Amino acid sequence: MSALALGIASFPLLLALIFARAPIGLAMFAVGAVGLTLVTGSPAMVLARLKTESFSTFSSYSLAVIPMFLLMGQFATRGGMSRTLFRAAGAWVGHWRGGLAMAAIVASAGFGAICGSSLATAATMGQVALPELRRAGYAGGFSVATLAAGGTLGILIPPSVVLVIYAILTETNIAHLFLAALLPGLLAALGYGVVIALYVRRYPEAATVMPARGNRGRATLALWPVAAIFALVVGGIWGGWFTPTEGAAIGAAGTGLMAWAGGGLDRAGLTEALLETARATAMIFFILLGAALYNGFLAYARVPQEMSAFVAGLGLGPFMVLGLILLFYLALGCVMDSLSMILLTIPIFWPLVSGLDFGLGAADTAVWFGVLVLIVVEVGLVTPPVGMNLFVITSLDRETPASAAYGPVLWFVASDMVRVLLLLAFPGIVLFLL
Repeated sequence: MSALALGIASFPLLLALIFARAPIGLAMFAVGAVGLTLVTGSPAMVLARLKTESFSTFSSYSLAVIPMFLLMGQFATRGGMSRTLFRAAGAWVGHWRGGLAMAAIVASAGFGAICGSSLATAATMGQVALPELRRAGYAGGFSVATLAAGGTLGILIPPSVVLVIYAILTETNIAHLFLAALLPGLLAALGYGVVIALYVRRYPEAATVMPARGNRGRATLALWPVAAIFALVVGGIWGGWFTPTEGAAIGAAGTGLMAWAGGGLDRAGLTEALLETARATAMIFFILLGAALYNGFLAYARVPQEMSAFVAGLGLGPFMVLGLILLFYLALGCVMDSLSMILLTIPIFWPLVSGLDFGLGAADTAVWFGVLVLIVVEVGLVTPPVGMNLFVITSLDRETPASAAYGPVLWFVASDMVRVLLLLAFPGIVLFLL
């Protein structure tokens, strides 16, 4: 079997391992190692790449931003910032029909600005908002769908761990990606609010009308730690005061101090936050190592180059090719998490996309494509039947089967599709702040 045939055959084999519940990092590591050994006829190449890839991956200064953002999310959770966000949003819109669901979306967007992870945002806001929604009489399926969709804002509202990985893989400016994702993220939150308003108008039994909730001024003032951290991190990166890595470190330190000052972070909580961050960082870094080995095998087998040549030979237009790639991400998102999808596919798709003419410069194309991919990857996490965000929320609500959320969540998916079409037609929305 030729090297190219081995490279093509490795992809369905890798997906089979993932479907069989093999850890994604281990699956990519094993397939990449075996593939390189078969292609070269010796394990020498694998051992050589392990020596170089381990050092180059784990010593990367840019990757230091990942544990810092993860630690910031841990501190924010323990400091009760997610609950503060939900209460503030509820004070403003909780008395509307569907207002608590809108408050959950606003709180998810706010928490995403200090977390950087979709699944973590979904799990955290699920623990905070789900009991409130159920107590208020909201339908279980509607509540689950709302929180699953809100969780997708976790990596779209900057800062975002997945955007950092994309930036490293495509050698794109991280600060530019953060700025480019801000407006689409706000559009997503606005679109979800519109969806909730339309849904409860169509199905009024799904939500109740609540009395005014709390003092608005006091609840809004309580948000100053979240606003300060977001302004410091994103504003500092935008203003060029510090690099994304420095901004992440400052954000983590500031969040930790605020959580400690608020009484939500003691010595035991600090230890647990550090351990959780270390576990998540180790998992991500091992996935990065496995992806580096597997992508090295694909490059050696010339899969990206041959795929680019094949697509170019079909004579499809640039937007047709891009549309097919985005549809592929939607399907893959049903069974894989966002980080794994980015690591697995970007080394294959980016060389293809970078050779297409969308009327943009190379740097702008990389930023625009990154934001589009981020959106459709997140949509895949709420797409039935196996969307991972749906799985996270339903694991918190044992009374509601996942199937009850399939209908409501499609309303949110429709909003996402409208937003993708809007960004495809008007790339300037993504590039406006650059």
